[in-house]
Amino acid sequence: MPKSQRIAYACGACGARVPKWVGQCPECGEWGSMEETAAPPRQAAGPGPAATGARRPAMPALRIGTVSAEQAASLPTGVGEFDRVMGGGIVPGGVTLISGEPGVGKSTLLLEVAHRFGEAGYGRALVATGEESAAQVRRRADRTGCLSEELYLAAETDLGAVLGHIEDVKPGLLVLDSVQTVLAPDTDGVPGGVTQVKAVATAITQEAKARNMAVILVGHVTKDGNIAGPRALEHLVDTVVHFEGDRHSMLRLLRGVKNRFGPSDEVGCFEMTEDGIVSLADPSGLFLDDAPTEPTPGTCVTVTMEGRRAVPVEVQALLGKSVKDGAIPRHTVSGLDQARLNMVLAVLTRRGGMRLLDREVYATTIGGIRVREPASDLALALALVSAEQEIAVSADLVAIGEVSLTGQVRRTVNADRRVSEAARLGFKTAIVPKGSVSERHRIEVVEVETINDAKRAAARTWARRG
Repeated sequence: MPKSQRIAYACGACGARVPKWVGQCPECGEWGSMEETAAPPRQAAGPGPAATGARRPAMPALRIGTVSAEQAASLPTGVGEFDRVMGGGIVPGGVTLISGEPGVGKSTLLLEVAHRFGEAGYGRALVATGEESAAQVRRRADRTGCLSEELYLAAETDLGAVLGHIEDVKPGLLVLDSVQTVLAPDTDGVPGGVTQVKAVATAITQEAKARNMAVILVGHVTKDGNIAGPRALEHLVDTVVHFEGDRHSMLRLLRGVKNRFGPSDEVGCFEMTEDGIVSLADPSGLFLDDAPTEPTPGTCVTVTMEGRRAVPVEVQALLGKSVKDGAIPRHTVSGLDQARLNMVLAVLTRRGGMRLLDREVYATTIGGIRVREPASDLALALALVSAEQEIAVSADLVAIGEVSLTGQVRRTVNADRRVSEAARLGFKTAIVPKGSVSERHRIEVVEVETINDAKRAAARTWARRG
């Protein structure tokens, strides 16, 4: 067989190529997805004349000082938390990929963004949906108050039809919901496959750059929470954000992952209501339990960092009975890291003189927020101590710090910002690692070195204010 006609095999799910047929794709693990395809011919070693031949550029190279940056200026949409994550707003010609679990509210959020974009006078907004009919989107718009003369709807799953709508409407913003449902007729593969997703995203991106049109692509996620489709999809776009939240909770978080026009670690907070989605400029109250008027045993407040925002979070712990010899105790968490709970229990048992490993333990956070950073270790430890001793930690105390296996309380990043936020919200005392705070704050700062120091500091503080 001539070299130009060598046979290879490509996975229909992820696009991975192998020189011979296998039953399971070595990249994505899909069974029976290998399809026969012609391998591209090998190139001769070294660049040939065609590769090295000079071509006349479409535009001459410019001095960087003469290039105008106004075309990359952000346009605020009026959806405050969305603009915060995007670095100030939507950039004309920029392409954004947003992903999230089904039912989390992506379509509702983007309908609000498109509505605000048109109302702000930036031009027309086009919502092209392949998942719903135009009538379904209209009903959502009626419910959320997103009716605008500058907002256009199109229910299409054909790439050519979507491009035709762009040509007719000439929008300043295109929302494509979702990129996995659109089919490029001239490209092999099924909708949602690797080849199709890359072809659709590439065509839409080229259209966005040529028309200076902002684009938001909605992407599906896998069962692991990652964006479905080829990894190259994230490289094609300018911004990648994740919209996350529990459908049983009102809280929604828009988390930046990649942003060529602003910070990539920002987080926006929203509340899902019957009338739509609402930005939360100050979400602190969502994560603190305001029901009891007196401090309750088994609770302690910490301050976690969500992007660049310091957010106070209440950690609650409950201890059950000791299990019988040989039985495995149940350790259950909600919103916390299971591994860190087990580690804190071991430290309190070995270094703190407590017997907790044979007890049933339940730990959670308030408001449905997920806390994964080590800075919450100290608050979790004090909540467990409080639950075990049935003595409440002071309601105006926050605890910030990472607990090591030696029982030491280690420093955390942004300690000054966390303490400043606690002082702004009216907390009176902050227990922090020694040497972590460098600024003066309107709050009593208690520095500790070990977990036992923190236990004594919390006990003294409660005794003084109780």
